[in-house]
Amino acid sequence: MKRRDFIKLSSTASAGFLLPLDVMGMLKKFNIESCPNNSNKKLVLIQLQGANDGLNTLIPINQYDLYSTLRPTIKISNSGANGFIPLDNTLYIENQIGLHPSLTGFKNLYDSGLMRIIQGVGYPKQDKSHFKSTDLWFTGGDGTQLNNTFGTGWMARFLENNYSQLINSNFPLGIQLGSSDNSLGFHSVEHQTLSMNLNNQDLNGYYSIVNGLSGDAPSTIPNSEYGDLLRFILENDKKTNTYANKITSSFNTGINTTTYPNTSIANQLKTVAKLISGGLETKIYLVKIGSFDTHDNQVVEGSTHTGSHAKLLGEVSDAVKVFFADMASQNKQNEIMGITFSEFGRKIAENGSLGTDHGEVAPMFVFGGAVNPGISGTNINLTEATLANNYQVKTVQYDYRQVFSTVIQDWLGVNNTILDATFFDKMENKKFSTLKIPNLINEQNLVTKNCYNNTLVTPDNDFIVYPNPAANVIYVNAKEQKINSIELFDITGKLLKQWKFNMYQSKITLDLDYYTDGIYILNIISENKIESKKIIIKK
Repeated sequence: MKRRDFIKLSSTASAGFLLPLDVMGMLKKFNIESCPNNSNKKLVLIQLQGANDGLNTLIPINQYDLYSTLRPTIKISNSGANGFIPLDNTLYIENQIGLHPSLTGFKNLYDSGLMRIIQGVGYPKQDKSHFKSTDLWFTGGDGTQLNNTFGTGWMARFLENNYSQLINSNFPLGIQLGSSDNSLGFHSVEHQTLSMNLNNQDLNGYYSIVNGLSGDAPSTIPNSEYGDLLRFILENDKKTNTYANKITSSFNTGINTTTYPNTSIANQLKTVAKLISGGLETKIYLVKIGSFDTHDNQVVEGSTHTGSHAKLLGEVSDAVKVFFADMASQNKQNEIMGITFSEFGRKIAENGSLGTDHGEVAPMFVFGGAVNPGISGTNINLTEATLANNYQVKTVQYDYRQVFSTVIQDWLGVNNTILDATFFDKMENKKFSTLKIPNLINEQNLVTKNCYNNTLVTPDNDFIVYPNPAANVIYVNAKEQKINSIELFDITGKLLKQWKFNMYQSKITLDLDYYTDGIYILNIISENKIESKKIIIKK
């Protein structure tokens, strides 16, 4: 397999170059100079398996008396050394919250400008089955009939559409840790090896372990159903060996600069940090901690700041804090976005067993140097959860798909077409590109529309150029015009190649094998016009 190096692209023209006037005009037109570099950005998804109790995670200070009434034996104190941690007294009263006392790491991240809280997250017609609701979060669905049975994962759809040129690279686009079960989020009909599950692997010798599992492939493969299955297995085996080599190399090259706690979630994030440090180009990492299914003994009676829930929250908080300290010390905190999620929340009333039962909405936490710190939404309305509502807060302030959509467009810069292919609502024909959460990404790291990936930003659209970014081949299609010739310029305005056609053509294939990674200008010339396109080559 051809080795593909994912090289960071520079999105700024060097001041030392003198560009021709027309190319300078093109650069301004495409706004290349202000577009951020998205090539090294990565998502780290942190699954809080079992349904986290959002109300003891974020205590609504403005409703503390009602909270105490609903949770007389499991409430977190509002005073003393073991009381909740006031998050931010500059917020409006409806946003005033106290963090669970175990979340000292989250408080540190918030004060450092690295955390935003999204309140009241859920989806329409909440399914309170752990298994089904988790599947819905991973497939991008909800509880409505039309959105209940998507066959592929949203992570797979996103990776296939946004990183199609990397699918045959020597690294997996997704990596999963913390569970032996392969996540439905990475499930794809067309590409079965988009991701790798590294649970319980000794990554220091991962390549040697995986490489030793394979015997010699058959010399001939029959033309039959059996043969088709055999080809599938052999292709997966080949991919696994290729990925294992790259993963082991990155792990052995990478470093950790901070001391991690000795917990499962911390060790998972420590591995992720080392792989990123070692240059692994994987785009989505999924880690997992459980179980937050705290029906009983969620707290220790008479010592509510302790117990199983406190232990889990403390492990997550401490691990995430150290992970981002590690990334910051390696100057990578702006390249990483961490997001917590849980399949649903819990009832606002305790259940009599020092625990809580299945609920609906819950908060999400978003971390990273690109995050605009603060809170989206307001404290959940405890008055809404009357006895008639079975102590459920049913108002969804934010659909979970809005959170992920905002991150992958405003931070990763995907265009509307890719976003709508990743998340879609058949029930209401919603386009999540129109439902993004404002102020989630800070202005310095916000990707604006003219910089969206794979978007050919030009008022002229008589010609379609794809894929963009491209690796070795790019296609040019004409809607109505007939193509006479095509010119390729580098960022300095130097003419690199001219393709001329004896007869006007409407569909052209261009070979890019000889050109290095970078930004180029493609002039498409027809009988009546010249149309310029910005293209990016990434091998």
